[in-house]
Amino acid sequence: MRLAEINIGRLKHPIGDPRIADFVDNLGRINALAERMPGFVWRLSGDGSNDGALDLRPFPDPDMAVNMSVWETPEALEHFVWNTVHKRFYARKAEWFDAMISHHFCMWFIEDSHIPTISEAKARIEHLDAHGNSEFAFNWSHLEHIKLWQRQRCA
Repeated sequence: MRLAEINIGRLKHPIGDPRIADFVDNLGRINALAERMPGFVWRLSGDGSNDGALDLRPFPDPDMAVNMSVWETPEALEHFVWNTVHKRFYARKAEWFDAMISHHFCMWFIEDSHIPTISEAKARIEHLDAHGNSEFAFNWSHLEHIKLWQRQRCA
């Protein structure tokens, strides 16, 4: 089994706006770092020049950005998110993204050969919103052995 994840966010400003330039300009670097990490399997990528999926718009809101990836284990994802330069950019998310009432992040386990679709990921995050943590869809708190996210929350 592998771990799939989706994270979404509503951009505060359009892609070309200088107020989110640090996010957009570093997306390629952060994505490249993820791809070099032990345990990385796959990530959603678009066809545009943003070196990411910023040109994909799977939600009705055109300012909603989406990122998806697959990892060999939760520990591999945890290490990337909380022990690399990614953590510094995550800490700045309030500069670039609106606060969300619903979940912005969701994980679930998949078969080794499976690549998740956006439709599948949307169903998972909607399930997490409606029902909370379950084996079908969960966040960091569902993985009792994963603790680095707690330190970030308290920081």
